[in-house]
Amino acid sequence: SREQAQLKAGVVEEDTEAWQKDPSFTGLERVGGVDLSYIKGDDTSACASLVVLSYPALEVLYEDCRMVAVSAPYVAGFLAFREVPFLVEAVQRLQQEQPKIKPQVLLVDGNGLLHPRGFGVACHLGVLTDLPCIGVAKNLLQVDGLVRDELHKEQIRSLQRGGDSFPLTGTSGRVLGSVSFGDCNSSSKPLYVSVGHRVCLETAVRLVKSCCRYRIPEPIRQVRVRVTEEGAG
Repeated sequence: SREQAQLKAGVVEEDTEAWQKDPSFTGLERVGGVDLSYIKGDDTSACASLVVLSYPALEVLYEDCRMVAVSAPYVAGFLAFREVPFLVEAVQRLQQEQPKIKPQVLLVDGNGLLHPRGFGVACHLGVLTDLPCIGVAKNLLQVDGLVRDELHKEQIRSLQRGGDSFPLTGTSGRVLGSVSFGDCNSSSKPLYVSVGHRVCLETAVRLVKSCCRYRIPEPIRQVRVRVTEEGAG
């Protein structure tokens, strides 16, 4: 917990890049997606994946999908310590092999600030790689009083009709993330977007929406396609 607290102190919750401040994201050319998925029935064998897509065309420029042996034990609230080292290695391989296509931002299949200890996998990866990171989850993590109750479901129904997003405010009064629809026409299920590192929540939500052709933003969807091909997920 001491190490996590030290890393958490390094999280930057605001935009740091010029392209983030541009309404059209002018200057953004490469968006990455990362995920670590386990082989069904085996919690020690996983596929660590990184893809880089062009922006705004969202065409795959680079992919790295490797089977890894996960040895660190699972501890609630500290999952990133078990998984992030493999994702950091994938980013480092890319920087060494093809530095010119290093992503300018990473979309992470998981949470950022929306986490029991306020430091999910997207924050952890962001601090260690010093890349802007955004957490994108398919399910609501129930922390700080956030629950998927009838009120939440009704907010989602009204959101779907309006095609907007709404903030996830915990009982502490802190905004931990946002509920958003990647593509209102293809799914009734929302995405839960949260800040990872070096990006503000508003920018994170706008970017995730702009990367969606289907429900899941394309960088993460392309990762999932490759993970499935490896037999994980």
